[in-house]
Amino acid sequence: MPAEWMPHTRTFMAWPALEEVWGDQLPAVRNDIAQVAQTVAQFEPVVLMARPDQSDQAQQQCGSSVEVVPLAVDDLWARDTGPTFVTSGRDLAGVDFNFNGWGNKQTHANDSQVAAALLQKYGIRRVQAPITAEGGALEVDGEGTLMATESSLVNENRNPGRSRDEIEAALKDLLGVQRVIWLAGVAGQDITDCHVDALARFAEPGVVVLHRPAPDTPPNIWSQASDQALAVLNASTDAKGRKLRVVEITEPDFNQLQNQSKDFLATYLNYYVVNSGVIVPRFGDQAADDRAASTLADLHPGRKVVQVPIDAIAAGGGGIHCSTQQQPATDAAASSTR
Repeated sequence: MPAEWMPHTRTFMAWPALEEVWGDQLPAVRNDIAQVAQTVAQFEPVVLMARPDQSDQAQQQCGSSVEVVPLAVDDLWARDTGPTFVTSGRDLAGVDFNFNGWGNKQTHANDSQVAAALLQKYGIRRVQAPITAEGGALEVDGEGTLMATESSLVNENRNPGRSRDEIEAALKDLLGVQRVIWLAGVAGQDITDCHVDALARFAEPGVVVLHRPAPDTPPNIWSQASDQALAVLNASTDAKGRKLRVVEITEPDFNQLQNQSKDFLATYLNYYVVNSGVIVPRFGDQAADDRAASTLADLHPGRKVVQVPIDAIAAGGGGIHCSTQQQPATDAAASSTR
């Protein structure tokens, strides 16, 4: 599995379909998705999946810079419902991780079929995983190291009866990694059971960005998860034997957020690295927004950092990274990819 900062052929996204999921927030979340898609399209091709009866509306909102393809979906979380791509030289395959609605927490009759349908449409070889997982649960450095939270994988709602060692062996085989750094995470407090892409990300081999609570945030389960992750990362080495450097990014002040719903995902870690750019959430705490953007710019030299407000997406418990899935460029296409 290539690192996200390697060249992409395109980005896949999905159009949220269901009022039963989003209620009266559906128009707002569609506006957010359209804005994210248009922003990503400034850097690389975007293919947005939409139900056939909603594809015209999606195309109208996203504009001509985004390619909309008719394909049955339930929700917007392409990172989790779509395939996780792996490469070997010029060969490309997509791993289908058997999406089950994050442990049957949400309707997913169509989303459970998205990975297979997308791979068939593009003629890409499908690898069906022997375990259940989501793309947001997997963070790699492209050099043999994977980070993951136990809470989102070693969980009866995804992999009943499977031990951590069994799941780790499957991940190593599927993704071509040699070392897995396990973080505890938090089970049962959000729909993903604490995906790693909201907690810790690789900025480059040997460098990890970590979500940290705001200074005035009372101790809670999320700050405890961050503390535990910090301790693990400070004591860890990667697959190449490098000691990790941890860069902390502090969350925004919750009191300055316009949307203060209990599910609001106020983490800057759910950014997305595109060809020549980094797409970063903006939450409205100007000081924290600026610090996060500056830190990510320093960590990704030569890439343009673009901030996008995503309050509606964040209120649903996700972010920019959750709503995108990259198709990596193979050796044949990498030289021509921006």
